[in-house]
Amino acid sequence: MTRSAGSRRSTHDEEEAVTPKISGTEAGSDIKKARDEYALNPVRSGSSKASRGGKNGHLRLASGSTDRVDDDDEVGFAAGREVEAASIENGDSGAVVYKVYKRRWFGLVQLTLLNIIVSWDWLTFSPVSQNAAVYYGTTESAINWFSTAFFFSFIVFIPVTIYALHWGPKPSIMAAAVLILVGNWIRFAGSHARDGGMYGVVMFGHILTGLGQPFVLSAPTRYSDMWFTNRGRVAATALASLANPFGAALGQLIVPLMVTGPADISNAVLYVSIISSVAALPSFFIPASPPTPPGPSSATPKTSLRSSLQLLKSLEIWLILLPYAVYVGFFNSVSSLLNQIMLPYGFSSDEAGIAGALLIVVGLVASAVTSPIIDRTKAFLLAIKVAVPLIGLCYLAFIWMPGTRALAGPYVVLSVLGAASFSLVPVALEFLCELAHPASPEVTSTLAWGGGQLLGGIFVIISDALKAGPEADPPENMANALIFTAVIALVAVPIPLCLGLFGRADKLVMRRVRNDQQSASSVRIADGNA
Repeated sequence: MTRSAGSRRSTHDEEEAVTPKISGTEAGSDIKKARDEYALNPVRSGSSKASRGGKNGHLRLASGSTDRVDDDDEVGFAAGREVEAASIENGDSGAVVYKVYKRRWFGLVQLTLLNIIVSWDWLTFSPVSQNAAVYYGTTESAINWFSTAFFFSFIVFIPVTIYALHWGPKPSIMAAAVLILVGNWIRFAGSHARDGGMYGVVMFGHILTGLGQPFVLSAPTRYSDMWFTNRGRVAATALASLANPFGAALGQLIVPLMVTGPADISNAVLYVSIISSVAALPSFFIPASPPTPPGPSSATPKTSLRSSLQLLKSLEIWLILLPYAVYVGFFNSVSSLLNQIMLPYGFSSDEAGIAGALLIVVGLVASAVTSPIIDRTKAFLLAIKVAVPLIGLCYLAFIWMPGTRALAGPYVVLSVLGAASFSLVPVALEFLCELAHPASPEVTSTLAWGGGQLLGGIFVIISDALKAGPEADPPENMANALIFTAVIALVAVPIPLCLGLFGRADKLVMRRVRNDQQSASSVRIADGNA
């Protein structure tokens, strides 16, 4: 690719470029329009007539951008049928460039850290529910309400989350950081004394951290759509999304080590608050958006929120959303109650914590293996139809595992459950984005996670109500709750298996991939150092 000496490209921030060829006439005529109108996060289709920096769905320049295009950030873009052709002058009027930038990793790492810490906040008390109940002068059922309130907090902020993410991931990430910081230190204010804490104050702080969760849990698909090509989106979404259960694993493992008695709850809350603060502060310094889109589908103007909701009428989308919400809900409820599920059968809090960690760590490893494969093969449907029956069978088998009173059974079943569940998460989220394109990714992502949080809270309440009494054998066991979990999990299995059947295979077109492939016919991949 030839370039003039005055526009030599810097290579420190650029990794790869995709260069579609367009005519010089097209490039010259569109330069002015691209400079003035292009934004990476448009919120209304037909945006070429929108005013820059406008409101109510008009195009706007990305935060931190300027009218001048630096040598390193010189770009142009051209889309297929769904995007108007445009270019930005780069010294070669016949070339248009898509690029990815190394700076995208800073934002992805920060989003990952926030998902880790917000999930650790969620499980600050559940792994040590007995000691927490004594410390706060309440019951284990009241401690369960920390988790339930955390889940329901997500539901309250769904509209706000979708709106914030529609304008880009950075405002959402900063909002989460503020709520995490404030919520954690309010929790410590209610737990500063070693001889007892203030349950109401801690609950208020816990709800604030819960309000922060939707802003980061729903952000990975939006972030990967903005910063990554279709060869890396599944892996990027997996890293940031599965950081959330990884934080739960840390909570399951580390909190029991911190707490050996009720008085230790105070120090545990303090340590978690300090870690949360350190993890949250860099959020204010991440880049708002890349200077140029990574590919044609990222450059496609997203539909308005109202139009996006119209796209949700698709049956195929609901065949994924419903089972996804059920299985996320059961993951949340089982993680919250695992200590109470296992302790009646003679297991210790540490052993229950290890079981929860295995559920998550094995799942993370499995997802790390499967996500790059799915990125390359795009075998979304096959992955879903393999994972879902396996998940249902694992919940069925887990009914009998605590009663074995041996570690092998729970550990093996939870490990397999984690592998299947975590492999499903990024696949389902990205497949939803494909089916709903050009709807902005945060719409399906937020609804999917929101359904899981809502059902998680409901499942915790139902499971707590099904808990056996002190006269049972063993006392206060949760066998009935496990039966309830297995029945609902198995009922959900046939739903996604119907995808593509009954003459509806044509409804499963991957629209973003198709958009990129259509444009790829006229592009070549250029070395980032060219």
